[in-house]
Amino acid sequence: MAKVGYEAAKSKTDKLMRGYFAIGAEGLSKRMNLGTLMRSAHAFGANFFFTVDADQKLRKAPPSDTSKSPGHLPVFTWDSVETMDLPRGCQLVGIELTDESIELPSFGHPLQAAYVLGPERGSLSPQMLARCDHVVKIPTKFCINVAMAGAIVMYDRHRALGRYADRSTTAGAPRIERPKHVSGGPVMRTGRKVPGT
Repeated sequence: MAKVGYEAAKSKTDKLMRGYFAIGAEGLSKRMNLGTLMRSAHAFGANFFFTVDADQKLRKAPPSDTSKSPGHLPVFTWDSVETMDLPRGCQLVGIELTDESIELPSFGHPLQAAYVLGPERGSLSPQMLARCDHVVKIPTKFCINVAMAGAIVMYDRHRALGRYADRSTTAGAPRIERPKHVSGGPVMRTGRKVPGT
């Protein structure tokens, strides 16, 4: 029997991940990439989107953002790395192909994170890399489209932090739902001396 009303809405939110995240890019110049990345951010539930040192022509959502994401999530446009103003406790994660980068499948996503991608024809600036708390790479043979890279990172975050059933070890195995979290009553400790009493 299909779930309706509150039960249907509740089952969708059961898989929501904890924490918050944002995604953006430094030095973007292509309107279609910006729109596609914004649309993907909206689809994956980003809490805000940002650009740093983007081309001046990219100050509004392009036609490729068919979900009209600026009406659903805040968009911040910073002129430089120095003017970036992330929330306190938010860790900046650079997505860049470097020898020192952590491979995405092995990366432990921070609960509060802002992911930043480089420009279409270049890399993250040295200033941006210096500001990053973590630098991660997608294990590919060569660079991929910036909007595609952003979608892969957001999917990996959902897979890592969402409440999804574990993957089967065999192809086509039946889906097993993760058991719902059950909290017990309070734990009362006895016989413990409190310092200073």
